[in-house]
Amino acid sequence: MEQSLQSLAVGGWRRMERVEAARDLMLGYVRALNAVDEAMRAAMPSLERLADVLGLVRSRRIISRSGHVGTYSYKVHGAGCRFVSDNGIEVDVDFAADGKEVFDLWRLRCYGLSLPEPLDVTDEDLQSAVRLLQPLLTEVRPGWFSVAS
Repeated sequence: MEQSLQSLAVGGWRRMERVEAARDLMLGYVRALNAVDEAMRAAMPSLERLADVLGLVRSRRIISRSGHVGTYSYKVHGAGCRFVSDNGIEVDVDFAADGKEVFDLWRLRCYGLSLPEPLDVTDEDLQSAVRLLQPLLTEVRPGWFSVAS
């Protein structure tokens, strides 16, 4: 009996550590996304928000679909853009119709795996971390999140 209680306690502790790691990963992603936004707007003063990159590529053809801006390479895709810093950290983001930056668990996991010390977290741990980070993060549609305004 005592050993099974101890196993439960250890399992619960490990789960909590994994969820905390997932929370830290999400906060790191948000910081990295903010850094991308700052770098892109500094390099291209005409950008009012990061989502404007799509418009520059699609409607005015001012920039190419992929390239380098500052310390980031970028590649526009579908409804978003993938940014990779010089040190290999990947921040992939989609944009909602209103220009809001949105991301899903897959993008968060890709970010974690691209870190200098890769962090592989489960979707379950990420979902638990999202609940911990409300109201900072909001679920804009099932499985997709945004930083609250």
